[in-house]
Amino acid sequence: MAQLWTEKRVVISGDADGLASDVAERLLVRLIRRSTAGKTSHLVLTGGAIGTEVLRAAGEHPRRSEVDWSTVHLWWGDERFLPAGHEERNDVGARRALIDHIDIPAANVHSMATTDDAADMDEAAMQYAAELARFGDDDRAWPAFYLCFLGVGPDGHIASLFPDRAEIQVTDRSVVAVHDAPKPPADRLSLTRPVLNSARCVWLVLSGVDKASALGLALAGASYETVPAAGAKGRRRTLFFVDRDAATNVPPELIDQEF
Repeated sequence: MAQLWTEKRVVISGDADGLASDVAERLLVRLIRRSTAGKTSHLVLTGGAIGTEVLRAAGEHPRRSEVDWSTVHLWWGDERFLPAGHEERNDVGARRALIDHIDIPAANVHSMATTDDAADMDEAAMQYAAELARFGDDDRAWPAFYLCFLGVGPDGHIASLFPDRAEIQVTDRSVVAVHDAPKPPADRLSLTRPVLNSARCVWLVLSGVDKASALGLALAGASYETVPAAGAKGRRRTLFFVDRDAATNVPPELIDQEF
């Protein structure tokens, strides 16, 4: 059996627009290859400005039609517990940027519950955990994710797992309700760290000078409790896609020149 490669590497693009375009193209190339081979790909999407821009770039890319989208399932790493259609929901941005532009079966789009679907966040978390479990196996109560996208906040948070809070420590369930989040909106749902890190590949996407410090700490091996991004790690590959503004503190030896 081949040795798994989980070393963190950094891929640098010139600016935010180039970053979104580069990541979108790499994503589509991989999905084309996998769908042509008949492989199912479960993807974890992220929200935020740069995460949505990546999806928009994919939705506008001419090669998007080469993907057999019936082989792709879309999930979310976190969501804001708000009414359906609310502008601040991650799935709303994703639909506008990508999902409305591709021929993907509705059953393959797995949004987290809205305030219209669940009485409270704990019920919403249980609903999403049950949906994940429908695609699980004997080893885990969630799908075998091919790729997990993560944005990173200036404080180092990923999904809705914020620094020095209890949610980053949760390992006994797949979805957690996040109350009184330090970043509005305060009511959120998030996949837990074991689920995020179960993906074959974890791609963290960062743009802007305000992310440079968090990126440097994540690469330097900071505590994941204090810098959650430091604890993000795919089973086979962990890649940080960044623009030059975010790359200030990247050690040269971690830059991937050949990816």
